[in-house]
Amino acid sequence: MKIDFLTLFPDMFQGVLNESILKKAQEKQAVKFRVMNFRDYSTNKHHNVDDYPYGGGAGMVLTPQPIFDAVEDIQKETDSAPKVILVCPQGERYTQEKAEQLSKEDHLLFICGHYEGYDERIRENLVTDEISIGDFVLTGGELASMVIADSVVRLLPGVLGNEDSPVLDSYSSGLLEHPHYTRPADFRGLKVPDVLLSGNHKKIAEWREEESLRRTFNRRPDLLESYPLTEKQQSFLKTLKNKN
Repeated sequence: MKIDFLTLFPDMFQGVLNESILKKAQEKQAVKFRVMNFRDYSTNKHHNVDDYPYGGGAGMVLTPQPIFDAVEDIQKETDSAPKVILVCPQGERYTQEKAEQLSKEDHLLFICGHYEGYDERIRENLVTDEISIGDFVLTGGELASMVIADSVVRLLPGVLGNEDSPVLDSYSSGLLEHPHYTRPADFRGLKVPDVLLSGNHKKIAEWREEESLRRTFNRRPDLLESYPLTEKQQSFLKTLKNKN
């Protein structure tokens, strides 16, 4: 996969893209990152990329020319059109399902805005996807684009050491993930549940399923509204509700 970032602050990406899983993904040649400063595409003699909004109002707006030229330059390099992603508070709320969809793409191109907003012609003529990572406002799109890239790259084949890891993550299954424990079995009197030490894989699987349901019921009950529950799972949740 190729992932391009158009930004005014390329240095923000260096630490994130060159550490941990994202670094390993590049070493395994699963992904290639490129960070580009779209100010370099400005034809303004002062290299300005923003201007006052027509009609008045607070703040400055990103002008279309540098971003149009940058995106079109990138598109010329590839046979298949990249997904052009605008990260902004007005976009669709980001989910694990969306991450899985994007992980099937060959090329992602993020436009990271700043200032008050974008000229609407950028949104209408260049962008294929608008994404928001939550109901809050950031200073710019850089952090949001890195969050999305991280969630996508870890899903690429061969990136994680255990191929089951992304499948069993919270949200991938539709439920929150069950609790995890490791050594020692007894830490300061805090003990690991006996079932996990039993060696009975069937019992362990049942415990994990129930704990996943319990955690989802307590923390994100909204996820259960669209989850295809079995009769056994429905019975377990009914017991939880009666206890509450």
